[in-house]
Amino acid sequence: MSLDLETIRALPKVALHDHLDGGPRPGTLVELAPEVGHALPTSDPDELGHWFTTAASSGSLERFLTTFDHVLPMMQRADHLRRIAREAVLDLAADGVVAAEQRYAPEQHLQGGLTPQQVVDAVQEGIEEGVAEAAASGRHIWVGQVVTALRHGDAAEWTADLALANRDRGVVGFDVAGAEAGFGLERHVPALQRLRQASLPVTVHAGEAAGLESIAAALHLGLAQRIGHGMRIADDVTPGERTAEDPWGLAGARLGLLAHWVRDTQTTLELCPTSNVQTGAAPSVAEHPITLLNALGFAVTVNSDNRLMCGTSISEEMHHLVTEAGWELADLRDATVTAAWSLFRHQDERAELVDSVIEPAYAERLGRHRA
Repeated sequence: MSLDLETIRALPKVALHDHLDGGPRPGTLVELAPEVGHALPTSDPDELGHWFTTAASSGSLERFLTTFDHVLPMMQRADHLRRIAREAVLDLAADGVVAAEQRYAPEQHLQGGLTPQQVVDAVQEGIEEGVAEAAASGRHIWVGQVVTALRHGDAAEWTADLALANRDRGVVGFDVAGAEAGFGLERHVPALQRLRQASLPVTVHAGEAAGLESIAAALHLGLAQRIGHGMRIADDVTPGERTAEDPWGLAGARLGLLAHWVRDTQTTLELCPTSNVQTGAAPSVAEHPITLLNALGFAVTVNSDNRLMCGTSISEEMHHLVTEAGWELADLRDATVTAAWSLFRHQDERAELVDSVIEPAYAERLGRHRA
């Protein structure tokens, strides 16, 4: 059985790291831009989609982030947020995603006069509409909100309050995102400690543009259960001798203290190969350390990051790993199961998802693959 894109798309998947403002449909942006008086680079949806992926492929995380200047103006009204959230759910479900977390920074959606609570309400309404519409077409998906504070901002305290106030109304976790270089976590530590004390799970962007010190801070200052990206943990791995049979040097590979910590605790890595290639963090999908980390037993998951800017989906990310990095169906299953167990959901809900949805689907495909 060939692992072509459509075969992969039919398999159940879990999206841990997907930015709401990184995934609007180009056609939607074209429709909404005149309503808010925003000039897009082009009014042709296909050309606009191409513009985003080209502009994001700059080799710099900071320049990558500037592409959001042509998205956020269309996410300042409740009806616009609701529509974009609904369409995000439908697009994820169409890609075979059965559970997803949508992350966004409420502080970026207040320019039109919305309050933070109104932002969360609008996104939740859109999510619920999308879930219901997907179910009506036979696609069942669970979606939770992860509210985000930006590293360079001062909104962590009130965003933490917002997360806690809505933990039973759609918000399942908290994130810290934005440019790593020059923006440590120190200013956000009080909020992150308060979230831990309140038992709300946290993920932190780290180990993408910055190195091991960023990952260590996310774990030990930020108290993160998951690491957004985290690919630079490979910097703490010394490979053994590389050969044609062992191109990664797995035999004799030695882990540093931080790498041991991440692997020993099975801290989930929310890896995003295409995005990392675009920002220059990895030279190619084939050379992305996700394959090394997967082979060494780290808790690896596959994510799309920003579907619009990256021009990708989780199915496409998995297909790239199959065709460019030699991944097999069992690798895709393992990454999906890891992602499901890493969702910010209760243990019994995760077990039901793995046992009733994910494992049976992959077991059936693996049986055909081996036949």
